[in-house]
Amino acid sequence: MTTQPPPPASAPGAAAETPRAAPSLTDGEWHRLHPLTPLFRGGLFLVVIAGIVIANLRDRLVFIFLPWLDDDIDIDVQVEEWRGGDPIDFIIANNLYLLAGAVLLGVLLVLIGLFFLSWRFHTFRITGDDVEVRSGVLFRTHRRAPLDRVQGVNLTRPMFARLVGMAKLEVVGAGLDSNVKLEYLSTSNAEAVRADILRLASGRRLAEARAAGAAPGVTRRAAAASVVSAGINGLIAGAEEPVSEPESVVHIPVGRLIASRLLSTSTLWLIAIVIAIVVGSIAGTPWVLFTLVPALIGFGAYWVRTITRSLRYSIAPTPSGVRITFGLFTTITEILPPGRVHAVEIDQSILWRPFGWWAITVNRLSGRGLADGSNDQFTTVLPVGTRDDVERVLRLLMPNLPEDEWPLVFEHGILGPQPEDPYTNTPRRARALRPLSWKRNGFLLLPHGLLLRRGAIWRKLAIFPLARLQSIGIEQGPLDRALSVAGIRAHTIPGRVPGRLGIIDRDAALAVFEDAEAAALAAASSDHSHRWAGESPGDQEDRP
Repeated sequence: MTTQPPPPASAPGAAAETPRAAPSLTDGEWHRLHPLTPLFRGGLFLVVIAGIVIANLRDRLVFIFLPWLDDDIDIDVQVEEWRGGDPIDFIIANNLYLLAGAVLLGVLLVLIGLFFLSWRFHTFRITGDDVEVRSGVLFRTHRRAPLDRVQGVNLTRPMFARLVGMAKLEVVGAGLDSNVKLEYLSTSNAEAVRADILRLASGRRLAEARAAGAAPGVTRRAAAASVVSAGINGLIAGAEEPVSEPESVVHIPVGRLIASRLLSTSTLWLIAIVIAIVVGSIAGTPWVLFTLVPALIGFGAYWVRTITRSLRYSIAPTPSGVRITFGLFTTITEILPPGRVHAVEIDQSILWRPFGWWAITVNRLSGRGLADGSNDQFTTVLPVGTRDDVERVLRLLMPNLPEDEWPLVFEHGILGPQPEDPYTNTPRRARALRPLSWKRNGFLLLPHGLLLRRGAIWRKLAIFPLARLQSIGIEQGPLDRALSVAGIRAHTIPGRVPGRLGIIDRDAALAVFEDAEAAALAAASSDHSHRWAGESPGDQEDRP
């Protein structure tokens, strides 16, 4: 998406000899998606249906087109048996192949026409303030995502779409079900559009030369021709071109990834289900097979999916934020802009402790509904990693944390407690309520975040940036009042990182309530992460 400098004006015929640069898709004009979009959005379903029909009609197709393969078939007897059967039998028995073919061709042409209309009326444009998408033929839909509310931009390359060099782009909004999807674009266009959206969301302006790259009145036609040409070239070339990615700061060996999934609670559930199935079969209780075998298949599929989803993992810094890529068959790349992470949690199960492995999850706005199963895949930013891996990822997610506070996060927080523990922990009078984790059950308020440490069997450290903290609350039940303890809750967006910490001293809870409120107000007033680049006059190319 780079433009070549125009030739000197004095050179005769230079304008005719210089190829026109491909117009940008972020020029504020309305553009259409990849011409093969209808095929991958609805046509693949028709291909599956056709495959099922052909599989069910295999014997009939052999009889029609290759009758000599089975000499035992009496054509007259077979036709007589089909004469009173289903519509396909009626077509075969009455030799209505041409009529059936014409009807099938008509239906196919109607579907192609509907696909063309859906593509023709599905347009998008990207301005300096919004990403807009219009779709629908009879019932029109117009969606708009303000750029200053963009939480991230995800790029997904499904396995079949990758064969023709296509990808779908998803602009993550701040509200529930507020995402705007552009499916599909060519991979190169998707990468360029994502970089431009993040550049605009950061507060930078696109290069002035890009807007003047095409002559007035032909921008829209040139853009459409460019998209169609890219689609044809993608069909001819086959697989997508290699996507340039920055070097990952973490490399997960395949052996470690598989071992981490073997040493997980899902594996324990699989073993328990297998044992229950074996015992039930020996005891002669068939209901066990009907109830547990589907559960075994489901757990097995989930276990395999957690491995394939974490393959090809990479995480790297870019000028637009943290770039995370994962997925073996369907490759997903997301970029988390600065200030879009609302909570970070580092956890370690007791099964991982001998190997020194940890995982990192985050709370972030995904723009998806709570019932969307794919929402969970955007919360894990480190499936499994060593101490060095954890520190590298944390430095990417929290770049503003002062160097002198890192021991409070890692040594005292993740590995703690250490001697002279700075955390406020469960008081002695309430240790019976946390018999195993009273030493680790505590909090620490820093100028940039609230740290909640808990768990002995499953060690966890949750970090809540104060600039993203919505509110903080105090909870106290009857037993808490009797022991003069309370619980605190950091209120943030819903996610896998919980914000509650219980069984701490009541006076300490009141103190952190007041201090965190004042610190959160100060942090929010000085936070400008929604326009992290400001109005930069120099718009340098920083596409990943």
